[in-house]
Amino acid sequence: MQNEPKKIIVVLLDGLGDRAYPALDHRTPLQSADTPNLDCLAHRGSNGLYHPSYPGQCLPSEIAHYLLFGCDPADFPGRALLEAVGDGVSFHDDDVLCLAHLSQIEWQKDGMAVLTGGRDDIVGSREDFGKVYGLIQRFEIEAVRIRLVQTRRNDAVLLISGPVSERISDSDPIRKGWPVARIEPLPTGELQDAERTASALNAYLEHCHRILSDPQKNPYRDQIPANFLVTQRCGRRRPQHAFQTLWGLKGALIASSSVYAGLAREIGLDFIPATDTRSPGDDLRERIAQALSDNGHDYWHVHTKLPDVAAHQGNAEDKRDVISVLDRGLDHLVDEMAHRDDVLLAVTADHCTPCDSSLIHSGEPVPLLICGSQVRRDNVVTFDEIEAARGCLGMLRGAELMAMLLNYADRSNLYSHRLGRVERRYRSLAYPPFRPT
Repeated sequence: MQNEPKKIIVVLLDGLGDRAYPALDHRTPLQSADTPNLDCLAHRGSNGLYHPSYPGQCLPSEIAHYLLFGCDPADFPGRALLEAVGDGVSFHDDDVLCLAHLSQIEWQKDGMAVLTGGRDDIVGSREDFGKVYGLIQRFEIEAVRIRLVQTRRNDAVLLISGPVSERISDSDPIRKGWPVARIEPLPTGELQDAERTASALNAYLEHCHRILSDPQKNPYRDQIPANFLVTQRCGRRRPQHAFQTLWGLKGALIASSSVYAGLAREIGLDFIPATDTRSPGDDLRERIAQALSDNGHDYWHVHTKLPDVAAHQGNAEDKRDVISVLDRGLDHLVDEMAHRDDVLLAVTADHCTPCDSSLIHSGEPVPLLICGSQVRRDNVVTFDEIEAARGCLGMLRGAELMAMLLNYADRSNLYSHRLGRVERRYRSLAYPPFRPT
C-alpha cells in the first residue's frame, strides 16, 4: 500500500549558527549548549549543512527565508515592503518603500557626517520618538512625494511616490564610526527615475537634519537627541509565485516579527502571530504543538528569533544558554516523532549570527536535520555545525531543502512526467481528464 503524503514541519532557529570562541573552549554556542532533544532528533534522522544561497554570502533573515521557500531572488520585494505589510501600513503598489530610523551623527573637518548613534542607542519611548517623526513626516521635491510612517519605537518606513525607482543605494552604514553614505542610483533600465529618487532622498535627509538640529523647529531634542535620519533596503511590490503554486503545499508560518507576517502574506502563507514571552522554551513548545495538531495545512514553518537576538547582544555564553532553553521546548516534539509516521520534520536556521564580529550575519552554512519515518539514519548523534557536516545530507543550498522535504513527504512529481500543460514539482490532480469527444 502506498504511503499517504506527510505533513511537513520546519522548526527554524533564527541565527542559530555561529563561530568558535575561546570562552567556550573553542566551540560554538550550539556545540557547548545542553541539547538532548536536538541530539535525539539528529540521531533519528539525516543530517547535513544548509545555506539559502552559497557559502560565504552573508544574508539578512528576510532574504534567507525567501530563498529557503524557493522564491526567485530577482522577485524579492525588499525588507521595507515586508515590514510595511506586516505592520499594516497602507501604500500603493507603485510606491517605493524604504526603511528609516533616527540616529546621531557628528560632522568631521572634511565635511563628512559620521554615525555616532544607531537605532538602539537613543533612549526614549515610542510616543516621544513619534513626536520627532511627526516633525519630518512629509516632503516633496521634483514630483517626488515622501511620507514617513513610524512602525515601532525607533523604526519607520518611507513611502516614496511619483516617477521613482527602488534601484537606489542605502545611506545607513549600520556600523558606528563609519560615514553616512550619499544615496546613489543603481544600474537599472530606468536610470532617470533612479537618479531622481536618489536626489530626492538626499534632499530629504538634509531637510530632516536641518529640522532635527534646530532647537526652534525641534522642541523634543532633550527627550530624543537625534539629529539625522538614515535609510536602507528600498523595495517595491512585485508579482510573486505563491508558495502553494511552487510546492503544492498549503502553508502556515508562525512567528512574532512583522517582517515574517509581511513575507507570509506576500507569498501566500497563512500567518499565525505569536508572542515572545519570558519563557522561550514554552513559547517554542506551544508553537510546535499548534503545528502538530493542525489539520488544515500541509506545511508549517515554526520560527523563533531568540538565538539571533542573543547573538546580537555579543555574549557567546548567553547564546549558549538560550539554545539550551529552546531545546527544552522540543521535548514533546521528540515524543511525537517517536510514534508518528504522518509528519516529516526539519530543524535548521536561516543564517549564522556571530556573537563577536563586526559582521551583522556571517556566511557559514548552518546545521540541518531531517527526521521522519523512512528517512535515512546516519551516524550523527549530536546536532551542531561540525557534527552535522558528517551526515548523509551533505550540503544543501537554496530551494534544495524544500525539494528534499517534498521528496521525503512523498509529494514529489517524477521529473519529466507531465499531466496537463503545467509542469509541477509536486504530484497534482489539477489536470484535464481524458473524456471521449
